[in-house]
Amino acid sequence: MQSESSAAATQKLNTMRVDLHRVDDAFHFEATGVSGVSVHTDGSVDIGGHNAGARPMELLLMGLASCSAIDVVLILKKQKQVIEDFRISVEGHRPADVTPSPFQDIHLHYVLKGDISEDKARRAIDLSMEKYCSATAQIRPTAAITYSLTIERGQ
Repeated sequence: MQSESSAAATQKLNTMRVDLHRVDDAFHFEATGVSGVSVHTDGSVDIGGHNAGARPMELLLMGLASCSAIDVVLILKKQKQVIEDFRISVEGHRPADVTPSPFQDIHLHYVLKGDISEDKARRAIDLSMEKYCSATAQIRPTAAITYSLTIERGQ
């Protein structure tokens, strides 16, 4: 039986659900979340996969970059910054030949194009990394996360 405080805490949780099903007789899976969008995952050819989808650890890096990108764009839009293009390259390092093999360090390189203040862009990224990005909060306990920034001037 739940105590009142744990029941109250449970009621405050947002629930996220993903359904995964196997597509072939190897490691190709299709996952669908609350958005209704499907994502395919697969294992490497080395273990019998067919490269028919992203690797699970790639999805973690994609999620981290996407989460931060949403934060940064929202913040910069509120500050009336003009974003013509936005890219992030993410590189994660994991130990070789160890299982499990979590990321030990991750570096994000942001490339923003437009009429954007570098100070405002850095502040937006800092806020994302330190305060808003749930993916960062999830990964940070096991991996050092760093970033760099390039601003390309718009037309």
